[in-house]
Amino acid sequence: MRLAESAEMYLETILILSKKQSKVRSIDVCEYMNFSKPSISRAVNSLKDDGYLNIAADGALTLTADGEKIATKIYERHTILTQCLVFLGVDEKTAAEDACKIEHDISDETFEAIKNHMKQKR
Repeated sequence: MRLAESAEMYLETILILSKKQSKVRSIDVCEYMNFSKPSISRAVNSLKDDGYLNIAADGALTLTADGEKIATKIYERHTILTQCLVFLGVDEKTAAEDACKIEHDISDETFEAIKNHMKQKR
């Protein structure tokens, strides 16, 4: 079963934040995504219930193996698609915004072709 785009975004955000700071809490996700606390709370609890996220007693969020796999996949897509669009001449801000829209819908086959093409261009 494929996760909803919003769930993928939450997992990706937690991954990004965990690379920048030792503990990630719901409030960090709220601030990063500019979403309300109730929205984040519902999403976090749903991701926990679905086995993608752990919540420690102190409120720290950590990705499970399944959650990390999805977050890493989406983050890689975002990074490579942004690079590809910048390579094509799109300014970096627009490229990142567009990559965020594309990363959730692009097929694995098409993404792999883009990824391989970008490797050849380096």
